[in-house]
Amino acid sequence: MSYTGWILLTASLVGLSCGTIGVLLILRRMAMMADAISHTVLLGIVVAFLVTRELSGYHMLIGAVVAGLLTSILIQWLQSRGVQGEASIGVVFTTLFAVGVILIATKVGNAHLDVKHALMGEITFVPWTTVHLPWIGDIPEATFILSIVLLVVLAAVIGFYKEWKITSFDPALAASIGIPVVVMHYAFMSLLSITTVAAFDAVGAIMVLAMLITPAASAYLWTDRLSLMFVLSGGFGVLAAVAGYYTAAWLDTSISGSMAFATGVLFMISFLASPKHGLLSKLLSPAVAAE
Repeated sequence: MSYTGWILLTASLVGLSCGTIGVLLILRRMAMMADAISHTVLLGIVVAFLVTRELSGYHMLIGAVVAGLLTSILIQWLQSRGVQGEASIGVVFTTLFAVGVILIATKVGNAHLDVKHALMGEITFVPWTTVHLPWIGDIPEATFILSIVLLVVLAAVIGFYKEWKITSFDPALAASIGIPVVVMHYAFMSLLSITTVAAFDAVGAIMVLAMLITPAASAYLWTDRLSLMFVLSGGFGVLAAVAGYYTAAWLDTSISGSMAFATGVLFMISFLASPKHGLLSKLLSPAVAAE
């Protein structure tokens, strides 16, 4: 596959996995949790580097997953102590992210690990770090990891589709019929953390956040069917990845930033043109009724 092809495939995998998880985020009204985890994984990455003094390897993934789960646990703990949801997310998110930034500034030194890279990523470097797979050959490591994450996400969503649906729309009903709501919540947090971490190094926190929230929010405007919402959200993520790449090539600018911008353009189109919830359909409905 060509250099451009690997970049597009990797970005599309980010769009698919984040778009799928994003639907549950939107339905559970937990969009800010994505913002928190997409930033606090920086602390896990920095700590993993300080322990191993290596910038690549699965220890970075493990450290970031632990940081993501720690974020979720701390937020839930503060909420159980009476702190409001938005406040608990804000406190944990800013504190852990700030600790990561301070450690980079004071402990990392001359290593190629900086805040700009963490926020914006560098997807153009993805094709250069490869792994060898039997019968397949050399493929980018990020592409391999994101492929596994996508399979895990799809298996979890499809395998527990009914449980996700009930716990997202009516947790009280789910608990009354014996569905372990707390277990499902932390399973979801684990999926969110793993997906965020897998995409973090390649595309950075800004694009991860955009892909987690905006495609799902766009899909929500087009349909009320959960299954179709998953499909549309993943499709919007892939479309934004492809459109963003070619926009960046045309303007000679940040690829991840252009992909994030493309998700916003798709949302504005959905906000204006969706047949049921779009602004234009709402404006035209009174006129049609009057006729």
